[in-house]
Parts: sequence; structure tokens; C-alpha cells
Amino acid sequence: MGTKELLDKPDSPISLDSKCFDQALTKYPLLVVDCWAEWCVPCRMIAPIVDKLANKYKGEIVFGKLNVDESQDVAARFGIRSIPTLLIFKNGENVDGIIGAMPEKAVEEKVTAYK
Repeated sequence: MGTKELLDKPDSPISLDSKCFDQALTKYPLLVVDCWAEWCVPCRMIAPIVDKLANKYKGEIVFGKLNVDESQDVAARFGIRSIPTLLIFKNGENVDGIIGAMPEKAVEEKVTAYK
């Protein structure tokens, strides 16, 4: 399997894994990564918010989804202990995060502060 193609201006969350994570950090000036797992009910609650914001901020903020069960090395690298966790990266640096499911308005305010 080769490297995934990372779209220039995705309008929905991109799928991230251990192989393409660093490439995404380099490519996108503002990247919000939703760290989740299949079995996580709160993760499923926040997923529609992430989808909606990815579409709303197309071209400004890129949203990605990282399955922590499939990419345990990346989860460990950023000390993910609770999910969902949203990691906010600006110019490749981890500048902020949100732990747990939050209302859409709170998520939007937190991530747009870095635009």
C-alpha cells in the first residue's frame, strides 16, 4: 500500500494513519486531528460536528481523523489517554487540544481561534 493522497482543500475529514500523519502536518498550515476509536460512543457523538466544521471551513482548516487503535504510535507520541481528543496543529506544531465531546459552538470557537 502506498502513501495516501492528501487533498489540497478537503471538504470532509481526511483519514490519517501512521504512514501519512507527518506528511499531513507538513502540508496543512492548520490541521485539527480527531483521535477516535470504533468502540468509543462519545467519539461517534463528536464525529458529525467534525464533519460539519470540515465542510464549513474548507480551504481554511483541514480536519483529519486518526483511529488510535490502528495508529497507536501516533497516539502515544502525543500522549492521547482519553478519546475523543482533538489535536490542533498550526504550522506542524501541536498548539492546543480538546479532550472529550464538546458542543459544536465550543469546538468551533476553539479551532477558529488559530485561523
